Amino acid sequence: MFTFLKNTIVILFFAFLQFGYSQEKIPHLQKKGNKTQLIVNNKPFIIRGGELGNSSATTMESMEPIWEKLTDMNLNTILTPIYWELIEKEEGKFDFSLVDELILRARKENLKLVFLWFGSWKNSMSSHAPEWVKLNQKKYPRIKDDKNKSHEILTPFSEENLQVDLKAFQKLMSHIKDFDQKEQTVIMVQVENEIGMLPTARDYHPLANEAFKKEVPKEFIQYLQKNKEKLVPEFSAVWQKNGFKTTGNWEEIFGKSLQTDEIFMAWYFSKFTNTIAKAGKDAYPIPMFVNAALNAPEKKPGEYPSAGPLPHVMDVWKAAGNAIDFLSPDFYNPSFKQWNDLFTRQGDPLFIPEHRFDETAHFKGLYAIGHYEAIGFSPFSIESVIDAKKEPLGKIYDLVKQLTPVIEANKGQGKIDGVLLDKENNTQIINLGNYEFTFKHDYTLNWSDGAKAETWPTASAIIIEITPDEFYIAGSGIVVTFKPLNNKNNNAGILKTDQGKFENEKWRTIRHFNGDQTHQGRHLRISVGDYEIQKIKLYIYE
Repeated sequence: MFTFLKNTIVILFFAFLQFGYSQEKIPHLQKKGNKTQLIVNNKPFIIRGGELGNSSATTMESMEPIWEKLTDMNLNTILTPIYWELIEKEEGKFDFSLVDELILRARKENLKLVFLWFGSWKNSMSSHAPEWVKLNQKKYPRIKDDKNKSHEILTPFSEENLQVDLKAFQKLMSHIKDFDQKEQTVIMVQVENEIGMLPTARDYHPLANEAFKKEVPKEFIQYLQKNKEKLVPEFSAVWQKNGFKTTGNWEEIFGKSLQTDEIFMAWYFSKFTNTIAKAGKDAYPIPMFVNAALNAPEKKPGEYPSAGPLPHVMDVWKAAGNAIDFLSPDFYNPSFKQWNDLFTRQGDPLFIPEHRFDETAHFKGLYAIGHYEAIGFSPFSIESVIDAKKEPLGKIYDLVKQLTPVIEANKGQGKIDGVLLDKENNTQIINLGNYEFTFKHDYTLNWSDGAKAETWPTASAIIIEITPDEFYIAGSGIVVTFKPLNNKNNNAGILKTDQGKFENEKWRTIRHFNGDQTHQGRHLRISVGDYEIQKIKLYIYE
């Protein structure tokens, strides 16, 4: 009997170890200091991404001319939609052949995938729902505006709408687990796409009207009470204005306003999406996020896609569930720093799944990875380039690729920062190690080639502290000077500056800089048009 029990315990122990190991092996997020790392194949991973145009991955034939462009730009990850209308053309009958082909080809090209679930909502609308959903409006109802007009947006108040999306997404995640868990080609999933309410601030479908009159859910109130001192100020102000009430319906607690309508919708959008995400994670719990279309200045709820996972209703989205790992901004808005500050102010990780593919994108990607220590970055319509080998994005991604082990080793330790410069904002100061660094745009040098140009290109850099006196600085279009942080009466000088690169994660010096290249020991410079990593060692003298 004792031998039997002993053998049983041993078997259970090893089964537990195996289960624990398999759980750890799948892509996941982990804290490193005060930041978050994405772990893929048991190693920290920074997404050097590119998002495909909405219809590019609808067939493998359409994708054929794209793959080479992606690798030419040093991408390691593609963000691509998975279309509900294509995987479930008939209710309950699933076809994952396109999913499998994308995974297999991505593996061949040594690329990872982030799938974007185009399910109930894509850019607010329900354009990617299958025909059998769209044609059965009685069973699968749409939102109604305040004039009782329907729009092509599935209402989140319908249990039927929820269940058909949930079943499809769970089937998809189960299939990805079976097909890809070992290789980990698929590393994250975006649940829905740019959810938002249009053209009114809230839904007026009878199901929505009924919910609006009911008591605000206790789950929401409990979250507000527990996190009262940590709520984002915009949301807290709405609640405070009506006296921080904790009982009543939506208008009784938050007052009668468009802000209340948006809060109400945000709760139900988030409950719906969290339920979808949880079902997917029950099948295969890899990281999942939701993206936001940013609201324009002076626009009222309903004039922009309101109630999506925007900063001013971020607490509502968090209160409705924890199956969503983080919320992400999509950028077609020039206020890059402002919005990223809002998305990270509660300590959340930053991932930018979509940025307009313009002449600033690559510099903003480097800045996000440096200043915010972001999980990754991804311009939209990545396949639109003509000559991928010449794209600046590829040059920046090459720097990030080389530096990734150094970045991830120092992540969350207060040893990494970044700058983003242009003509109007041409100077930034960073304190790191024993020094104060002043980063200026390369064109601030009166003797530089572009100093008198009317327009200045964007410039950016990342700086990483190796020791309190030694640093890597990488980027383009910057000039850096330095002085002691604590010994204000002393000076900082250069002991050594090397241009180089990482090969197999080991630094190799290509060229030692001195003389004119360092302005006789007074600065570090990477000119506009150059993309370099320099390793600098400083010292303090009287």
